[in-house]
Amino acid sequence: MTPKLNHKIALEWFEAFNQHDLEKLLKLYHDNARHYSPKLKVHKPETLGLIQGKEELRAWWKNAFERLPSLVYEPTNFISNESQIFMEYIRKVDGEEHMMVGEVLEIVNGLIISSRVYHS
Repeated sequence: MTPKLNHKIALEWFEAFNQHDLEKLLKLYHDNARHYSPKLKVHKPETLGLIQGKEELRAWWKNAFERLPSLVYEPTNFISNESQIFMEYIRKVDGEEHMMVGEVLEIVNGLIISSRVYHS
């Protein structure tokens, strides 16, 4: 992979996420992808913040899209190398304060194998 291709995947990720298109979003992920998020610790404490596999990703995002129908991410910055892209974005939900977020996607053979979210 190249930084340019990783950037393309990140843009596709934002498009799918902001459309709340689960299938389009999941196509970007490896079947056994791992996802870590502080929000998982809050809403699904039994996960300790980590889920793995497309079915767990599907359930997590389906729940988020249902709970937060106005949820969108506004990308602000990308930094990438051959295997990872760091994305900065603003999380926006009607009625909530905007939140700055950082997320790293690890990409192998054109698929996201790992993602890790950072926010306060």
